[in-house]
Amino acid sequence: MSIQKSLLHSVQAIEEQYTAGDYIFREEAIPQFYYQIVTGEVKLNSYKEDGKEFIQEILSDNSCFGESMLILGKPYTVNAVALTKCNVLKIGRDQFFRLLQDNPAIFLDMYTTLSERTSEKLVLMQKISGQNAEERLLELMNQMKEAKENKDKYSFEIPYTRQQLASLTGLSLETTIRVIKRMEKNEILVIKNGKIFY
Repeated sequence: MSIQKSLLHSVQAIEEQYTAGDYIFREEAIPQFYYQIVTGEVKLNSYKEDGKEFIQEILSDNSCFGESMLILGKPYTVNAVALTKCNVLKIGRDQFFRLLQDNPAIFLDMYTTLSERTSEKLVLMQKISGQNAEERLLELMNQMKEAKENKDKYSFEIPYTRQQLASLTGLSLETTIRVIKRMEKNEILVIKNGKIFY
């Protein structure tokens, strides 16, 4: 879900640049802005008590993030970290709510997108919580490929590193690498030039 850039600029949107590793906001901070990626990738993550990273989501061009906590007025439950060089548009809380009041269709689109994300996360968490490592990775790959038109075997390039796949599924990097190699041997996926095709 994204709001037209021209509409964001009409309510004094500010464009900020981030380099890989920069925090856009941190867990527990009070939301002040609506954020939308112009270019680049942003990950939403948190850390377990043992310091292990858990990636909630990886977002790219035209995706918005942090809006649910902004609407609720509650502290962020995740960090937003630039994965690549990013340009991000942001507008203040008051301008954001004024924009929604003046454009009810945007609110409806946002509500629908938030509902879809919540549903996808619930399904994913339910399916990966009790499954073995291969089933977890398969479920994640199936969700990513589901939105694509081409469903042919090996037609979809997984856009994440092995470390990101591990963090998205709650697995260790070593387990993820081992399972991916086994999946390749069993012809579930192929690896070309280090990239995974499912």
